[in-house]
Amino acid sequence: MPSAPTARGSAYLTALAVEIEKKLQRALASVSQRRNLLQELFADIALEVDDRAKDVIFGEEGAISASDSGYGGPICFYDVLADHFVSMPQNGKAILDLIVQLWSQSFASNIFSLLFHKWLFEAQLDNPEVLLRYSSALVQGATNVFWIDIQTNARHFQSLFQYLLEEVALYAERLKKIPLQAQRDLFLLLSRFILFYNSVDKLESFLNQFPDFPNAFLIGSASDIFVTEVADQLQKLKVEPVLLHYLSQIKVLQGLELRMITSTRLKTCLYSFTSPGAPMYPTRAVRHAAWDALDFLFPVGRYPRHLISLFFRLLYPWYWPSSCWNFVVSCIQTVFYSLLGLIFSSWENLRKPKQP
Repeated sequence: MPSAPTARGSAYLTALAVEIEKKLQRALASVSQRRNLLQELFADIALEVDDRAKDVIFGEEGAISASDSGYGGPICFYDVLADHFVSMPQNGKAILDLIVQLWSQSFASNIFSLLFHKWLFEAQLDNPEVLLRYSSALVQGATNVFWIDIQTNARHFQSLFQYLLEEVALYAERLKKIPLQAQRDLFLLLSRFILFYNSVDKLESFLNQFPDFPNAFLIGSASDIFVTEVADQLQKLKVEPVLLHYLSQIKVLQGLELRMITSTRLKTCLYSFTSPGAPMYPTRAVRHAAWDALDFLFPVGRYPRHLISLFFRLLYPWYWPSSCWNFVVSCIQTVFYSLLGLIFSSWENLRKPKQP
């Protein structure tokens, strides 16, 4: 657990809450500036806490331990404010009321998910409609902020993801606090981003906790739903480093029991990244990563797939020069590294003392 704020730190966070409330009031009062004000507020609470603010919040000794544990990475203002609103919910009540009045505005659900994702699972809410509204806003806001990380290839909101995965999805008592439909939406959300946030070590536990789906007879088991979400996510990715990361992480799917239709869907998705041009327009690095993942997950039929791919490549002469050039470069690199290996091994043999 992260270090608890000092008395001075609690006063500092209370003052921050007052400033957030003022900015929300300004946004509510000004229709023309509403979007800009909410965007500024979102950016402010997503900022990383600097060293001076850490000293104020945690004290000089607690700042060091807080930066290394409990939050899963660098501490941002939304991290400490989310904890603050759990321990002092009265300081967040006015802010929550203002956010509810701004539900339809851009960034409102983002701000709610960052500030109140812990409060939602700790507070006692008896009204089912209010609970459904809050949990739906949480999922929508979390989706938005996770996509911000995807687009920037960052892990700025990893602590939010880890909380939703480890402290909610894998913690039955908290999970049951939100409606069943919200539970399903939350698991679908986490399925799409679990590879991105390097949490594949929790995959088995995650699949075991999957809620029941009413159409499970048609869509299959938890593994089928998870793989379907991953395949859909892959086809939406446009940032090359992120796509390469997904393709490297996706090998964890080996061994999952899948329906034929799910397996075919994943295979088709990966195969779409193996050829240049439409519809995915993958780079050479992505094509090779997709081939590696495809051959690893589906070793049966590997050589016929490559042969068919080569045949179709021959139908597009404009790709021949680049293919030939890459082939020549690969051969030269292979020969070069082989020669280097021989030279170094010979050098090591010469340096070894001769046995008498």
